Amino acid sequence: MGAADRQEAEARLLAARQALRAGVDRSRALGRALARDAARVEGIRARLPAMEASARPIRAPPEALAAAGRDIDRALGPAAAVLKVFDAVHGLEPALLARASLAGDLPGYLAVLAQLEAALRLLADNRGLAAQWLADIVAYLGDRDLADPRFVADLAGQLQRLKEEDSAGLDAGLLPAALGMLEAEFRRLLADHSAPLAMKEPDSSTPASVVPSRIPASVVHKLGLILDRLAANGRLDRCSAAYADARGDTVGASLRALGLDYLKETSEDAQALSPSVERWSRHLEFAVHHLLEAERKLCAAVFERRPEAMPSCFAEIAARAGILDFLKFGRALADTRKDPIKLLRLLDVFDSLNKLRLDFNRLFGGKACAEIQSRTRELVKVVVDGSVEIFEELLVQVELQRNMPPPVDGGVPRLVSFVAKYCNQLLAEPYRSVLTQVITIHRSWRKEAFNDKMLVDAVLNIVKTLEINFETWSKAYGDTTLSCLFMLNVHWHFFKHLKGTKLGELLGDAWLREHEQYKDYYSAVFLRESWGTLAPLLSREGLIMFSKGQATARDLVKQRLKSFNANFDEMFQKQSTWVISDRDLQQKTCHLVVQAIVPIYRSFMQNYGPLVEQDISSSKYVKYSAEDLDKMLNTLFLPKPGRPRRAGSFQIKHSGDKITSAMTGLYRSASTLK
Repeated sequence: MGAADRQEAEARLLAARQALRAGVDRSRALGRALARDAARVEGIRARLPAMEASARPIRAPPEALAAAGRDIDRALGPAAAVLKVFDAVHGLEPALLARASLAGDLPGYLAVLAQLEAALRLLADNRGLAAQWLADIVAYLGDRDLADPRFVADLAGQLQRLKEEDSAGLDAGLLPAALGMLEAEFRRLLADHSAPLAMKEPDSSTPASVVPSRIPASVVHKLGLILDRLAANGRLDRCSAAYADARGDTVGASLRALGLDYLKETSEDAQALSPSVERWSRHLEFAVHHLLEAERKLCAAVFERRPEAMPSCFAEIAARAGILDFLKFGRALADTRKDPIKLLRLLDVFDSLNKLRLDFNRLFGGKACAEIQSRTRELVKVVVDGSVEIFEELLVQVELQRNMPPPVDGGVPRLVSFVAKYCNQLLAEPYRSVLTQVITIHRSWRKEAFNDKMLVDAVLNIVKTLEINFETWSKAYGDTTLSCLFMLNVHWHFFKHLKGTKLGELLGDAWLREHEQYKDYYSAVFLRESWGTLAPLLSREGLIMFSKGQATARDLVKQRLKSFNANFDEMFQKQSTWVISDRDLQQKTCHLVVQAIVPIYRSFMQNYGPLVEQDISSSKYVKYSAEDLDKMLNTLFLPKPGRPRRAGSFQIKHSGDKITSAMTGLYRSASTLK
């Protein structure tokens, strides 16, 4: 062997040794790896039976697998389509949960929501069909033993649960979340544009302008769109409630700014509520014509796509705004004690309701406003019944006053001044037409007729019955002159306060002239029977016949002055408490008294006064100068402040047989009747 061959053999040996060494190293590394993965190998070994069972269909006959494959492909097509829709639903999630997109682009947001709703409908419609097809394939595999029975049973159970599962959970709560955001946006838009209006007290002389809705058309459009989508998803009631809460509270707050605390006032006295009735009429008209009218138009615009929900929503708004409180105030007035002033206030209430009748029918005519309709009908009925009851008792009450004592000072009884003014009001507009309408309605319920002439006759009978009271009252005085003064007062009061009025026109000029003539007659009798008796006491008879000297004449003058002074003092003291109610008549009567006394007294004193004035005791006989008498007599018959006036309490009998004063305080001021 040559050197070259030996070197080549050594090289091969070295290479073999290196290869053997590398193999040993790899074996050692593999052994170490196997040692580390022993547990994993054991796990794989444990799963081998199940893997073997899963792979068993592969060992099925090729022709059976081919037939099952075609059926599986047909079943997987709809299932794959459902899965694609399901993926699309979740793809809409970012857009639907972004509040910025909702506030900034409502139509775009609603379009995405519509896509979600369409996808969910598609899932709901096709999910069951796809699951049924898959279930049929699973049953096919199980029947032909093409798959492990445990696997088939487990898959069949999952498909059954899928078919029974509620479709609402397919979106994982995405639709409820989106609808919740829409509802929150609906409430936000309402809150941002439902601030109470800056109200101003409506003035009867300046009609209030129509109150704007203060919700821009663009916002109304948004509210309508949101409402429609929420309603389509079963949330109409919640939207209606939210809308009624927001708008009802807004209108209510706007009205309360006018000051409606008086609506909660309670009293048994109609006069205590009288100052509030005029405000009630103005505020009710303002609320109906402007606030609720505008609110109904706004409600109709928002609910344009869901008109079936508008009536009930508006009814709730009206109730929350306080329309029922207005009706309760009217009922509180109707429940007060019977009172002639109450009749006027009830007529005011009826007039206001009658003017608003068409508006009430239009605004509150549906079934949703049944409570408002019922309360309104009840109020109208008690107002009509109460008005007629009081009116029909007026004549009886005037007759009952005949037995009451007249004023002790001979002045005009309160009843006379009240009835004259009250009856004139009843026959003047607007009360005449309103009272006629009220009684006509009441009579129609009893199938009876009534007209304006019957009303006029009834009122005139009240006045004429009061006339009869004059004679009875005048006879109650023990003093004839005071009786004459009383008749002078009442007849002049009738003439002066009824002349030129509607009541005076209906009674006629002859009737009025008769009272004027009575005034003149009783004035003459009064002067003749009282002050006219003093003039003869200063007669000159006998004085010019004496010729025996001044002493005898002086004694006769003293006697006559003494008698005059005594009678004058007595009469002046008595009549200083008497009253002539009319200022002009008082001055005229005082002037007649002065003319009946002072000129005669002045002449007597000028002729015979010196005979007495020279006497040391002259002050006992010459008590007054002519000027003193003039001043004193002109102070007679002036009304005394605070003195009670009888025959003016005008009492009304109530159902409990109790007599209660219905006129207390009516004459405290001239502005009682308004």
